[in-house]
Amino acid sequence: MEDFKEIFENYGGDYNSTMPRFMNNESMYRKFLNMLFKDDNLKKLNDAIQSGDLEKAFEAAHTLKGVVANMGLTPMYNAVCVIVEPLRAKREDADYNAMLSEIEKEYEKVQELSHLLEM
Repeated sequence: MEDFKEIFENYGGDYNSTMPRFMNNESMYRKFLNMLFKDDNLKKLNDAIQSGDLEKAFEAAHTLKGVVANMGLTPMYNAVCVIVEPLRAKREDADYNAMLSEIEKEYEKVQELSHLLEM
């Protein structure tokens, strides 16, 4: 059976950089990871994109980027980074739905990670 570090690194996270932010306490990390699923920035991002509000979409994406960066969720962080800069520039020609779809796929992987870490 894999331990926490192996599971986290197999997901794509950087255990050695992330865990000091959580006092190297894996239980504390799991608690904060579960709080991510209560965070509404992904929903805000989706709603703002669907309504065409690029300013609100940027705010939600930028906040989400910070949260997942602090959590060491590198694959999801990378997916969020792709959408942040076009939103910052308010590019109307960007395919935000495709970018959002990638973020949502990574979010599902984070849910899987959470499940594996609870086992």
